Amino acid sequence: MTDYITPRWDRSALVVIDLQRDFLDDGQAAIQGTTGVVPNVASLVKAFRRAGRPVVHVVRLYAPGSSDVDLLRRHVIEAGAEVAAPETVGSQVAEGVLPQGFRLDTELLLAGKTQTVGPCEIVLFKPRWSAFHRTDLESLLRRQDCDTVVVAGCNLPNCPRPTLFDASERDFRTVLVTDAVSQTSSERLTDLESIGVNLNTTTDVLASLLAR
Repeated sequence: MTDYITPRWDRSALVVIDLQRDFLDDGQAAIQGTTGVVPNVASLVKAFRRAGRPVVHVVRLYAPGSSDVDLLRRHVIEAGAEVAAPETVGSQVAEGVLPQGFRLDTELLLAGKTQTVGPCEIVLFKPRWSAFHRTDLESLLRRQDCDTVVVAGCNLPNCPRPTLFDASERDFRTVLVTDAVSQTSSERLTDLESIGVNLNTTTDVLASLLAR
């Protein structure tokens, strides 16, 4: 039987979702448990860099007063709330994940462009839950011959989950790093496993990258 779901680490890319300061445990729009996964995400980013595999940091940017926002937060952003607002400290990626001193170029990102972090590493803005919605993520991955998407970051039920579903619908092999994403539960993990998402720990992924 042909295996269509096992990760192929030599064709993998790491996608880090919404790991921004406003969503940390003490942030403006705190997602509890997010601060605790930052060290594991940082370890994954470093390992993918060392392995020469692509890393994509996907971020939210809510311009106060804008209506181009997911429905859940639209009313508060339209009213002028500053949550991951462009050019604010809270919009920046959590410390230790990107190179020291790196700042988001929000004008570039909001224009739909990618911001380069380093070789095979970029930042991408998404306007809704999924990292594939109104972004060039799929084409970027295809151009780098990636067929395996490894997901980590913030708030499993909101953005990582639809990203994994959309990746699967595009025939990517999928991995969720269970101890490098916030707001997990046994039910949520079982839900993803049922569509063929591989559930790996940070230790699993680091070992697999070394062994590839």
